[in-house]
Amino acid sequence: MPKLKTKSAVKKRFSLTGTGKIKRTKAFKRHCLLPKTSKMKRQARGTAVIDTTNDATVRRFMHG
Repeated sequence: MPKLKTKSAVKKRFSLTGTGKIKRTKAFKRHCLLPKTSKMKRQARGTAVIDTTNDATVRRFMHG
């Protein structure tokens, strides 16, 4: 059976931390920023760790 390829979308969107957790960027910061409140835009900065419910799925796509 051939090796499975890593999903390109997952490769671009997620990365691993030093302890093995999966980092993601926060959503809703790309466009249409004028109607969004400054609080929402401020909280959307930086990165977050993905939820445990999605962890197994993302790992499966990462390691093909």
